[in-house]
Amino acid sequence: MPTLLVANRGEIAVRVLRAAADLGWRTVALVTDSDDAHGRFADRAVRLQGSYLDVDAVLAAAEGCDLVHPGYGFLAENAGFARRCAEAGLTFVGPPPEVLELLGDKSRARALASEVGVPVLAGAEDGFEEFFKAHGAVVVKAVAGGGGKGVRVVRRLADLKAAVERCRAEALAAFGDDTVFVEELLEPARHVEVQLVGTTVLGDRDCSLQVRHQKLVEIAPAPDLSPELRSALHDAAATIARAVRYTGLGTVEFLVAPDGRFAFLEANPRLQVEHTVTEQVTGLDLVRAQLLLAAETEPDLTHTPRGSALQLRVSLTSTGRLSAFVPPTGPGVRVDTHASVGYRAGLGFDPLLAKVVVHADDLDTALRRARRALDEFTVDGAKTNIGFLRGLLDHPDVLKAHTGLVDSLPREDTGARAPVQGTVVAIEDGAVVVEAMKMQHVVPIGDARVLVEVGDTVAEGALLAEGVDVAVEEKAVEVDLDEVRPDLAETLARHDFSRPEAEAKRHAAGRRTVRENIADLCEEFVEYGGLAIAAQRRRRSLDELVERTPADGLVAGVGTVNGGQVVAMSYDYTVMAGTQGLRNHAKKDRMFELAEQRRLPVVLFAEGGGGRPGDTDHGGVSGLDCLAFHLFAKLSGLVPLIGIASGRCFAGNAVLLGTCDVVIATRDATIGMGGPAMIEGGGLGVFRPEEVGPVDVQVPNGVIDVLVSDEAEAVAVAKKYLSYFQGPVDHWECADQRLLRHLVPENRVRAYDVRSVVETVADTGSVLELRPEFGRGIVTALVRVEGRPLGLIANDPGHLGGAIDANSADKAARFLQLCDAFDLPVVSLCDTPGFMVGPDAERTATVRHLTRMLVAGANLDVPLGFVALRKAYGLGAQAMAAGSLKVPLFAVSWPSGEFGPMGLEGAVRLGYRRELDAIEDPTQRKEMFEAMVSAAYEHGKALNVASAYEIDDVIDPVDTRRWITTLLTGPDPVQVRTGKKRPFVDTW
Repeated sequence: MPTLLVANRGEIAVRVLRAAADLGWRTVALVTDSDDAHGRFADRAVRLQGSYLDVDAVLAAAEGCDLVHPGYGFLAENAGFARRCAEAGLTFVGPPPEVLELLGDKSRARALASEVGVPVLAGAEDGFEEFFKAHGAVVVKAVAGGGGKGVRVVRRLADLKAAVERCRAEALAAFGDDTVFVEELLEPARHVEVQLVGTTVLGDRDCSLQVRHQKLVEIAPAPDLSPELRSALHDAAATIARAVRYTGLGTVEFLVAPDGRFAFLEANPRLQVEHTVTEQVTGLDLVRAQLLLAAETEPDLTHTPRGSALQLRVSLTSTGRLSAFVPPTGPGVRVDTHASVGYRAGLGFDPLLAKVVVHADDLDTALRRARRALDEFTVDGAKTNIGFLRGLLDHPDVLKAHTGLVDSLPREDTGARAPVQGTVVAIEDGAVVVEAMKMQHVVPIGDARVLVEVGDTVAEGALLAEGVDVAVEEKAVEVDLDEVRPDLAETLARHDFSRPEAEAKRHAAGRRTVRENIADLCEEFVEYGGLAIAAQRRRRSLDELVERTPADGLVAGVGTVNGGQVVAMSYDYTVMAGTQGLRNHAKKDRMFELAEQRRLPVVLFAEGGGGRPGDTDHGGVSGLDCLAFHLFAKLSGLVPLIGIASGRCFAGNAVLLGTCDVVIATRDATIGMGGPAMIEGGGLGVFRPEEVGPVDVQVPNGVIDVLVSDEAEAVAVAKKYLSYFQGPVDHWECADQRLLRHLVPENRVRAYDVRSVVETVADTGSVLELRPEFGRGIVTALVRVEGRPLGLIANDPGHLGGAIDANSADKAARFLQLCDAFDLPVVSLCDTPGFMVGPDAERTATVRHLTRMLVAGANLDVPLGFVALRKAYGLGAQAMAAGSLKVPLFAVSWPSGEFGPMGLEGAVRLGYRRELDAIEDPTQRKEMFEAMVSAAYEHGKALNVASAYEIDDVIDPVDTRRWITTLLTGPDPVQVRTGKKRPFVDTW
C-alpha cells in the first residue's frame, strides 16, 4: 500500500487526500501552526518546519512516503522540486521536470505553440516600451505560476514601467522567479481551456468570469462554441500535448475572439482549481486518474459527457473565526472545502474558502441551481464574496462573458470612505491614510480616482475616492510572509543567543549547552524572559551585558514533554558560572507562580554556583527577601519537581535541586550546600570543586536518586520519570509470567535477585528505580503494569537478608509520600525478616526512622496491594502492608510465602530455650531445633495463613499482574484535585 504526501493545503489538499483514501492508500498531510484544517482528513499530519514553498522542509516531511502530490500553486510547477523528489526516491505526481520547465515558463510555452502551428499573440521578452508603441495595449505576465499573480493590463505607456515592477515583485514572492514578458492585449475575448489526461482531450471549460485575471466562475462545457471552433481548440491542445509527450493531468488555455479567432494563452502542467466541472460533466474522477498514472496504472477514461456544470469560487474578504458554516446540499450540488465551524480565516494564504459546483442536464437549470446554492450557503464570522457572486449570476450577459466583463461592471458604491473623522496625512501606494487621535488608518483604494488632498479634514464616512476596483473591495489582504521589518529585525537579533566561543568551550568539555538540553527535553518550548540581562548596568555597558549575560543565565519557559505541558528551566553555566542573579531570581518567581497557577510539573537543570554578589541595579541589602526558595518549596506535593545536576551545583542552586522530588545527576556532578569559595570564606579549608559532594558521596548517602552518564541520559530519565505522572500509555509488553515461578528459590534460605522479580512483573522497560545505592534493603521504583503507572516497593533479601534498617525505612516512607501525593497506587513485594535490631542499629535512631514507614503507610490515600514473595515477619512485614495485612486492597502470597510475628529460627530459640537447653547431646539438640523450625514453618506457611483468612489468597506467581490490575481498574476514588493532597513531599 503506497503512502502519499499531499504538499498543499486547503480544499485541494482535502480533495487529493480523499481520492487517495478511495484507492486504499495511506495519506500524510502537511500542516502549520496557523493552517491545519485539512490535516484531519489524512491518516497522519506532519507539522511543516517551514513554508509550503520550502523544498527542504517538504522533503523532510515526506520521509517514509512513496509519492508526493503538489496540488496546485506552491511547488506544483517547480521542476527543481520534482527533481529533488526523484533524487529522494519519491514519485512526483505530475509530468517530468523537463516538461514542467518547458510548460511552466510561459515564454517557452508560447514558442512551443508557435513551432507546432498553434496561433499565439505577438509578445516580447525585452524592449517593452518599443513593443507597446508598436502594438498598443499590452498584458505584462510573469513567466512562472498562475492564479492571476504577476499579471497586469497596461493601456497607457506611462503606466508600463510601474506595472512591470509590480508584476516582478508579485512573481518573485509567489513563485520565486521575477522574469516577465509582455503580450499584445486581445479584447474582448473569452478564456477557454481544454482539459487533458496525457494526450487525451476530456472536454473544455469557459473561465471568462474573472476579476483582475483571477477566475470567479467556470462553466463546462464552454457555451456557445461552434463545433468547428471547439474541435480546433481540442486539436490545438492535443498537438501541444503530443509535442512534449505529455503525461498526467494538464490544461491548455486559449483566448477566443468574438469572430472565432483564438490564440494560445498558456499551459498548466498540473491539476486545476476548476477540474471539478469537468468531473461533473464527464463522470470521471480526474484526481484518481492522476494518482493512478503516477502509480503507473492506466485509468479507465471511458465516459459519455452529460449536461452542464458551473463552479463558483467562494472566497474570504476579511479575517475572523467562522461561527457558522453551512454549505448548500441537494441533488446536483457539490461543495469542495476544508473549512468548518471554528475555522480561523487568516492572512497570507489564498482566500479561497469553498468551491460550489452544480450540475444539471442543461445550462439554464444549472444556473438556477447555482443561484439557489449560493442563497443556501451560510457563513458567519468572516466576510465572503457570496453576495457578489450571487449578483454576478443575475447579470444578463453572464453566459456571454468576456475576460473584462466583471472589471467593467458598475458598482452601487465603488467609493472608499473614511473610517473615522480625521486628517488626510498621506496618499501613497494605492491608499489614503487618515490620522485620528495619533493613530493612522490606511484605506485601500487601488487605482481609484482620489477626491481628497493631504491636509484635508474629513468626517467619518466621507468619500475619499471613487471607482475602487472590486478586487480591492472583495479580496482578502495579501501579505509577504517573509518580510522582516526593522523593528522585528532588531528583536530577532536580540533573540539570537548563539555564542560560538562559549558553546565551543562547552562542547570541548563534553557538555551540552542549556538550549541544547531544553531542546532535547521539550517537543515545543516558549521561553519567558529571554531578553533579560544581568542587573549590572552600573558597572558594565549594555552591549557587554547583552553579549555576555543572555537571559541573565537562566533559560526558562513553558514546554511540552511527552505531549504534556511543563515548566522547564536551566541555569547557564557559561553565564557567570550559572549563578543566581537579580533578574533570574525574578524570572524563577514568575515561573514558579505560573507552575502553581497552572499546576505544571517543573524540570530544573540546576548546574551553577549559587548566589551572585556582583549585581548592582537594586537597592537591597541582604537579599534574604528573595521569594524563589519559598515559592519552589511550596510547589512540593502539588506538582512533580524534577532536578538535574551536571557539573558543579552549589549553594542556592543545590537548595533548589534538593527541594525536587527526584534528583538526577551525571557522573561529573558535584553537589554541595556551599562551594569552595564559601567553604574557604568560612575558614573551613581549601578544596577543589570536585572534592565537594562528588557522586561517590551523594549516591550512597541518598541525595541522588538516579545516576546517569551524561546530560543526554539525564534528559531521557527525566522524560521517563515525568511520564509516570502523565497517565497510562497505549502500547506495552511484558515478559512471560511463567518465569516468576522460578525466580524465588525453593530453598527458603537461598538469596535471590528481587530486581529480576520487579522487572518481570512490570511492563517491559518500564522500571525506573530510585536511590538504588541508598537504603539498599528496600527497592523503590516507578513501574507500569498494562501501561498504567504505579509505585513499587520490594524488600531485597540480598542486603541484610531483607531486614529493614533506618535508611531503608526513610527511603520507603518518602517514596510512599511521593506516590500518595500524586495518586499513584502502590504494590508492595514483601520478603523481610522484620525491622533491623541490635545495638548498632539503635545508634542510627531506628525507633524514629523505622516508625516513619508505618506512619507513611497508615496515611496513604491511594490503594496498596501486598504480595508476599517469601518471608513476612513481624513489624517489618506489617510496615510493608501499611500497618496490617487487613489494610491493603489485597494481601496475597506466593506459595513460597511464610508468615509470623518474628523469624522462625528466632521464635524457636526464644520460645523453646529451656527445652533445647535441656538436651545435652548437640546432635539431638540440632535435630530438635530443626524439627521445631519445620513445625513452625508449616504453621506459618502461606497456605495455612490463608486457611485462617489472614491473607486473601495464595496465588500462582503467574497471576501477580492480574491481582495488581485490581488496583488500577474499577471506580476511581480519587477526585480531580484543585490543590494539594499532602502539605509536601518530604525531601528525605
